[in-house]
Amino acid sequence: MPRPEPQVLTRELLRRHRLPRPGEDKSARGAVLVLGGAQDTPGAVLLAGEAALRAGAGKLMIGTTASTAAALAVAVPEAAVRGLPEQEGQIAPDAAELLDGPLTSCDAVLLGSGLGDVESAVALLARVVPRVECAVVVDALGSAFLTEHPDGLRHLGGRAVLSVNPTELARTARVTDEQVDDDPVGVAREVARRSQVVVLCGGSEKHVVTPDGEAWVVAGGGPGLGVSGSGDVQAGLICGLLARGAEPLWAALWGAHLHARAGERLATAVGTVGFLARELPGQVPGVLADLS
Repeated sequence: MPRPEPQVLTRELLRRHRLPRPGEDKSARGAVLVLGGAQDTPGAVLLAGEAALRAGAGKLMIGTTASTAAALAVAVPEAAVRGLPEQEGQIAPDAAELLDGPLTSCDAVLLGSGLGDVESAVALLARVVPRVECAVVVDALGSAFLTEHPDGLRHLGGRAVLSVNPTELARTARVTDEQVDDDPVGVAREVARRSQVVVLCGGSEKHVVTPDGEAWVVAGGGPGLGVSGSGDVQAGLICGLLARGAEPLWAALWGAHLHARAGERLATAVGTVGFLARELPGQVPGVLADLS
């Protein structure tokens, strides 16, 4: 039996599925842990962490390489930054032993932003993921963990979102880039079913797919979103929304929408291309206000 066509996300639909109320203080808005970065890519966790706060999360902790932690703590004064042991410029797998406290105290965790090596990313997440009990977003090279461990997030009971670009989706599914180009929804459906995660695949339009095969398309955003760090921002938005209490599907749909509309706002103000990923988070509160 053929699958139904993806539904198109609209502003009206988002207004009917509103985000949880923000609460009266930072604790009520949820705590986020962003685990990622490397010696030569510390900016990824900065972008993701700021995006989580701009989406309404109340508290932020960043776990990253010890050599970059001090600089990040100054660059993101809103965050508690924990420097972790590193190995050849990447977070060492043994760092997982130091994360039990932060993982216990957070409401949502983002894994993968800024990790720079597939093998070390898989080794790290293989040690971290079994310790995770809250909602999780897996981003970028973190997706390699699901390539090697397709059942790795099943203990979360569906409280997980995989945020990837088409190339990362292809690697996760062990298919070619051309197969994703030909049928992004079909490939995303297989990954979502296999790993029991909501899949958000970015590109010229965004596709969101649930484990039971429900599919959505989020249009717009423009070519300016195809810039370094843009995916880290989107993953951070989703994680911030999860921390606020949004269900994984709606965190992914709202996150995709906020990311796209932020890009459109910057395209109007700056130009179709040429704006920077660091400028996206600042647009998000205004987009949220427009939908209130």
